[in-house]
Amino acid sequence: MAFDFKKEYKEFYLPKSKPQIVTVPTMNYIAVRGKGDPNEEGGAYKAAIGVLYAIAYTIKMSKMGDHRIEGYYDFVVPPLEGFWWQDGVEGGVDYGNKAGFSWISVLRLPDFVTRADFDWAVETAAKKKKINCSCAEFLTVEEGLCVQ
Repeated sequence: MAFDFKKEYKEFYLPKSKPQIVTVPTMNYIAVRGKGDPNEEGGAYKAAIGVLYAIAYTIKMSKMGDHRIEGYYDFVVPPLEGFWWQDGVEGGVDYGNKAGFSWISVLRLPDFVTRADFDWAVETAAKKKKINCSCAEFLTVEEGLCVQ
């Protein structure tokens, strides 16, 4: 059975109804940064999501090809996550100005994925899907103590 991050790490992906303190460990992600309205037809956000999933599924399906990733185990592609903000907006966001959003959209990587494996997946996804994946980055985030 495929490893499912949502089931194995419920404290991060399926929080309880009452707030709780959690320590979020260091995690690696496929990340794409951008700006603008996420609802814009054919916009940067839609393109970023396509890049994220192309790379994630290239890694997931690597078991079927010639590139063998050391320590590979089958996994469910984790849910889409994101970091959102607006420059110059105090105390929250201005939903009336979605064009002013800045964002980093991410998909968590399994621990076995190295930077070299990531680079291979970016190059392979770009060739197979015929899309530009150069905007993707290998991002390590250490959130630590959080309220969930």
